[in-house]
Amino acid sequence: MRLPDLTPAELSDEQRALREQILGGPRGSGPQHFQLVHDDGSLTGPFGIMLHEPALGAPLQELGAALRYATGLTDRVRELAILAVAAATGSAFEAYAHERVGRAVGLTDDELAALADGSFSSADPQEVAAHDLCRHLLEDGQLAAGADVDVLTTRLGPRATTELVVLVGYYRTLAQLLDVFEVGAPTAGQ
Repeated sequence: MRLPDLTPAELSDEQRALREQILGGPRGSGPQHFQLVHDDGSLTGPFGIMLHEPALGAPLQELGAALRYATGLTDRVRELAILAVAAATGSAFEAYAHERVGRAVGLTDDELAALADGSFSSADPQEVAAHDLCRHLLEDGQLAAGADVDVLTTRLGPRATTELVVLVGYYRTLAQLLDVFEVGAPTAGQ
């Protein structure tokens, strides 16, 4: 089920306000590692979907902005977590977008390949713990109490654990929206 891309001329007042919120925030004003706006002015990826239902899209994009720009996670941990979700859900758009962001924050091509195939490792114990926590959430859907989980949550601390659990849920939601509405990675020339 493909949703039509909404150009600025087609937007209601609520949709226009959401579009301005997305583009006027840190996503639109910061470095652009992937295209946020198509040539016709419609928004790419999950942002185009959010415009169709601004009552849900506005808080959803606010949560995404908080996860991307206001957590205590390092940029590398945040991006490796997002890419772990993209790999687990098969989300082509999120893999496309966040591989670019990941490179910008220092993830190497080898690390990106390892995230895509689930074999990521790092010399940084925080990165390993974050990836393992995400892997548990993505494989099991929950964290069952046990020695491994206790070690991970202790190593990460309550704040990072909370942020990662919310991040995994948020990006799973985006992956589902992208899948249902058949939004993949842009093709060459888009």
